[in-house]
Amino acid sequence: MGRRILNDALRAIVNAERRGKSTVELKPISTVMSSFLNIMKYRGYIKDFQVYDPHRVGRITVQLLGRVKDCRALTYRQDIKAKDIENYTTRTLPTRQWGYVVITTPDGVLDHEEAQRRNVGGQVLGYFH
Repeated sequence: MGRRILNDALRAIVNAERRGKSTVELKPISTVMSSFLNIMKYRGYIKDFQVYDPHRVGRITVQLLGRVKDCRALTYRQDIKAKDIENYTTRTLPTRQWGYVVITTPDGVLDHEEAQRRNVGGQVLGYFH
């Protein structure tokens, strides 16, 4: 999956949040994007999302809550070890109280807290707060 697709989708979410919209439609879609949105939903940053027609071009409709301040995908692949996750999150996120770094690991796509709990590293997909 191209990182540009994920970055465009996340920027569309941030722009819709800033405009005060309640929903946003994302095209094109990918499985990594739905995994990223699943983490955002689990952590309470978006209300819900629905995937329409995933086998063709498809689209995702996201219901927003107004909690997302910034959300970005990294356009370069950055490997991170399990012991270095804490240092990376303190550099990337504005504070320890909120925000998550999303990492793709051998166990699947996880946020940084779950990756630390499982003691696995991987590649950084992006972050949101």
